[in-house]
Amino acid sequence: MLSVAGSLRTSVLQLPVRGVCSATFNRKSSAPGHTCTAPPSAGCPAVCCHMLPVRTLSAVRGLSNVGTLSGAGTLSGVGTLSGVGTLSGVGTLSGVGRLSGVGRLSGVGRLSGVGTLSGVGTLSGVGRLSGVGRLSGVGTLSGVRRLSGGGHDDSAGAAGWYSSLSDSAPVHLSEHFLVSVQQMSGLPWWLSIVVATLSVRTLITLPLAAYQMVIISKVEALQAEISELAKRLRYEVSVRARERGWTEKECRFQFKKNLRRIVSQLYVRDNCHPFKASVLVWVQLPLWISFSLALRNLSLDQSALHSDLAAGGALWFSDLTSPDSTWILPVCLGLINLLIVEVFSLQRVNPSRLQKTVTNFIRAFSVLMIPIAATVPSSMALYWFTSSLVGFSHNLFLRSPTIHKILKLRSHRSDSPYRDLLSAFITKYCR
Repeated sequence: MLSVAGSLRTSVLQLPVRGVCSATFNRKSSAPGHTCTAPPSAGCPAVCCHMLPVRTLSAVRGLSNVGTLSGAGTLSGVGTLSGVGTLSGVGTLSGVGRLSGVGRLSGVGRLSGVGTLSGVGTLSGVGRLSGVGRLSGVGTLSGVRRLSGGGHDDSAGAAGWYSSLSDSAPVHLSEHFLVSVQQMSGLPWWLSIVVATLSVRTLITLPLAAYQMVIISKVEALQAEISELAKRLRYEVSVRARERGWTEKECRFQFKKNLRRIVSQLYVRDNCHPFKASVLVWVQLPLWISFSLALRNLSLDQSALHSDLAAGGALWFSDLTSPDSTWILPVCLGLINLLIVEVFSLQRVNPSRLQKTVTNFIRAFSVLMIPIAATVPSSMALYWFTSSLVGFSHNLFLRSPTIHKILKLRSHRSDSPYRDLLSAFITKYCR
């Protein structure tokens, strides 16, 4: 039996502590196999233990100058823990007043309740880092699944929101969905990502895209009626202006106010408020972010599925956890996004200045996505490319006259949309 600061612990695990020069313990007995040589100090003898047989190390006032501290299930209640070359394999590290001068801190399931964490060369493989008063002087912070509760963060403060987002419920739900698809289908990971993307885009975003077309068609069909009502309203306002002596400014105000009221009544009558056409964006964007971060989490070194994704690629992207060094996926992503932008731009006959500005901005963003996709794991780049490709195919599918008849679109559509689209594309870019 060994008493650590008055707490009795059973000798069930060999905990190697090499090179201890000043660790404060109260020694009740000396177990065979370890050496205690330092002279006692004021009621709390300092010992030098080369082999400490404990599973739990707690209520220690000071533990310093330790070469390697590893294999402890729980390390808690330590006043100061410093000068440790390597601290690893600790299930829970908590209640430490000050943790500093550690060369490498890794493989800790939970690190919490630390007043000050500083001077750590590498902090990695920590499941959860929380309740740290001050985090500073950390050379490398990686593989931390959750970082929260820090009073002051010098090195990772800017990434705090990103860590919270990557640990959010929608991201974890996306992770579970991706893993379930792979396990249930038994497909390789690259094909599972393609199947999962196709399923989500088809079951969720395709119906919303069809609904968006219905709303836009109703709004377009109302334009002729709105134009006629605007002419009648302008005449009525001019008559009232002569009767009541309104100025030109008052006439414009009355015309705009009553026209907005009439248009709102028409939208309510036909149940086609233009805001409903934006539902697709508000659903598709969070889905895209959640799946991207889910694949990023699964591709981390600390992920349990890291080795599966590393061997789950195909062709030139055999490792889904590393970026595509050939840039084939990023370039294909940029080209398909630019193609989508051009197809949408061909739909507008006389675009406004605002529409031209927005189109040019999306073009620039599509080009910017190429170097971004070259720096993320191939799993993310593959998802982005597949999502864009499926979205483009859905756009072409919804142009079919048969789909227009099924949706009962009010606005007039071409009977040969694909031929017209190809002709417009050739006219604009090939002549």
